[in-house]
Amino acid sequence: MFASLPSPSVGSLEIFSLRFNAYGLMIALGVVAAVWLFKKRLLERGLGHPDDASTIAMVAVPIGIVGARAYHVITDWERFQGRWFDVVKIWEGGLGIWGGITVGVISGIFVARKRGLAVASGLTCVAPGLALAQSIGRWGNWFNQELFGKPTTLPWALEISAAKAQAAGFEAGTTFHPTFLYESLGCLFICVALIKIEKRWRPRDGRLFAMYVAGYTVLRFFVESLRVDTAKHFGGLRLNQWTSISFFTLAVAYLMIDRLVELKPVSNQISQETVVKVSRLARLSLTSDETERMTAQLAGMLEHFRDIDALDLADVEPMTQPYALKNVLRKDVEAPSLDRQEVLDQAPATESGRFRVPPTIGFDV
Repeated sequence: MFASLPSPSVGSLEIFSLRFNAYGLMIALGVVAAVWLFKKRLLERGLGHPDDASTIAMVAVPIGIVGARAYHVITDWERFQGRWFDVVKIWEGGLGIWGGITVGVISGIFVARKRGLAVASGLTCVAPGLALAQSIGRWGNWFNQELFGKPTTLPWALEISAAKAQAAGFEAGTTFHPTFLYESLGCLFICVALIKIEKRWRPRDGRLFAMYVAGYTVLRFFVESLRVDTAKHFGGLRLNQWTSISFFTLAVAYLMIDRLVELKPVSNQISQETVVKVSRLARLSLTSDETERMTAQLAGMLEHFRDIDALDLADVEPMTQPYALKNVLRKDVEAPSLDRQEVLDQAPATESGRFRVPPTIGFDV
């Protein structure tokens, strides 16, 4: 049993004679872990190309860092008055997760759409990775001795330097709640929980990301209630607590609305996201126009099959010789074509005249 958790005496790490800023290193390690998990989950679901995760991260991560810093500066504007160069000193800490996630996700969605990756599926795949990145990145606060909680004498209380304690208005030797540790462990739990939830219940695409947002906002609301650093207050709550409430409300609202949509009668409509998934599994690369055209054609085929399903074929003799459909999605596969006129000649006549032969994919009808 330990009496307290000590803080590092320096904010850097030396690896193979190279000195790294610990705060930045923790963020970098978090990003690497998130990209690795994102890529792994994309491949497991048969989505995207192997380099999709890295390509998205190359855009989303730097933009997300800018957004995180911008959120911190905007919400603590007074700290930078007269010291505007400090705005760029992100290695000293000060990244607002709300700005980082919001801007990073939006930019990631833009890149994903450009690469033909379904947005809801992509968000589902990246959600555990975001929690994992936060879990690792929070250790940067430990090295910087920042964002600690209220004084406590618990066995895992955090020790900080005398200068840091006095700067926060406490006596030297005071120990505090290690809020960085609470959030790190909480985010790790969220990461594992999301993966377990997906394996057991297979929620619809998009829901896992909403669960991540809801779970993290609950965690962050609790952590914020312990912190003693300077922050804006409204109605007795810190600004980040109100932000947590707002994002939690949006996430829960999405889950409820999506559930209501799921409970509606199934229309069996084919979505562009479904077409993208199938094309990826078939190792096909479709442009946005091709995806839209293919979706329309498949929707037309579905309507044709509904008509056929409504027919009474009890007295119709089945064809003795099956016909092989031409493989129009894979040009390297040779197969005999289905003669449309021959099928028309053999098609059973109906009084309603609603029988129509489904169009072959790739041809306008």
